Amino acid sequence: MMQERWVTRLMERFIEWGMGSGIRVLLVGVTMVLLLVITKQVLKRLRNLYEGTLPSPAQRRRADTLTHVLRDVARVFILAVGTMMILSEIGIDLKPLLAAAGLGGLAIGFGAQSLVKDVISGFFILLEDSISVGDIVEVAGVNGVVEEVKLRTITLRDVSGNVHIVPNGIVDRVKNMTKGYSYSVLDVGVAYREDVDRVMAVLIQIAEELRTDALYAPEILEPLEMLGVDRFDESAVIIRCRLKTQPSQQWRIGREMNRRIKKTFDAKGIEIPFPHRTIYWGQPGQVPGALAQTGT
Repeated sequence: MMQERWVTRLMERFIEWGMGSGIRVLLVGVTMVLLLVITKQVLKRLRNLYEGTLPSPAQRRRADTLTHVLRDVARVFILAVGTMMILSEIGIDLKPLLAAAGLGGLAIGFGAQSLVKDVISGFFILLEDSISVGDIVEVAGVNGVVEEVKLRTITLRDVSGNVHIVPNGIVDRVKNMTKGYSYSVLDVGVAYREDVDRVMAVLIQIAEELRTDALYAPEILEPLEMLGVDRFDESAVIIRCRLKTQPSQQWRIGREMNRRIKKTFDAKGIEIPFPHRTIYWGQPGQVPGALAQTGT
């Protein structure tokens, strides 16, 4: 008899709990599943949108990294909130758990603050697409070609072939030299006696000849932009001009322009000045080996 009453009371409590807290637990569980499914679909569409219609391998890797980070953050948040709500409905006191989690999170935060900074910075670098694989950039005082952009680090290879791995957390400024297009800036020095208008006309002619050359024409986007007389140096008048080129082609175009400028100036008798040094041996009774420097 006593056992039947105990079983009956237990069943009544279970039914009472099921009609109240049990339904809420079930609703929380169903809501968690729905939110996870919705998050998955939203991130899938976001990935397709971020990749674009013609995604490159670098764009795919970047989209994968971003969506994986967002997916993991969303999953942790949904599961954590849902689990706490379920434990609260079951009757478990969450205050000790929250206190322990807070202390543990604080300790982990102090120990891994640089890692967290790297990850957050890397997330925004990937999101803003400020650095892509193949770009030539300067970050944290290092120049090189970007070989890989990860959530925590950027891998660069410099002109000597050295590999530099830069943590994203120390990247406070990015100098991207191959974003969209580039400029080959030329500072051409000529002697003071030269007619600068004639020199500028010759430079424009050289650039036009370069633009008609089949080897270089695809890399040059616009005609030479003549900026004019830039400054007066000790022995030269500096004329500045620039050519708009395809990304990363400014150095190749600049080297070819320098070669053609030297040959054309030699042919036309345009002087490219350089410092001269005159050695004066002196006269009897004077200090031998006296040096006098002059510039043209």
